[in-house]
Amino acid sequence: MTQYDAAATSMWRCFSKTPDNAAFTSLPSNIDLNEVNPGGTRLAAMARGLNLSEIDRAPDELMNAMLRKAVKGGGVRVPAPVRAAFVNAGKKDGDD
Repeated sequence: MTQYDAAATSMWRCFSKTPDNAAFTSLPSNIDLNEVNPGGTRLAAMARGLNLSEIDRAPDELMNAMLRKAVKGGGVRVPAPVRAAFVNAGKKDGDD
């Protein structure tokens, strides 16, 4: 677990004491799982040569840039990474 887990809002309000066993209707898949991304694009050129055979072998900055451009469009500016820490100093005697 990380500092982000420690600073996250508790999820206990998401659950009830009694389960809801009502049936649900699933929707058919509308995504072709055999479809692949087209070659010859800028993103394909960015990905060329990356080691994707194992987790965390490709550079984070490049993967983040590729993801942002894939979602937002190729012409978007990729913001600088933000690194921050959450600190819980705790409540001391006499604090309100």
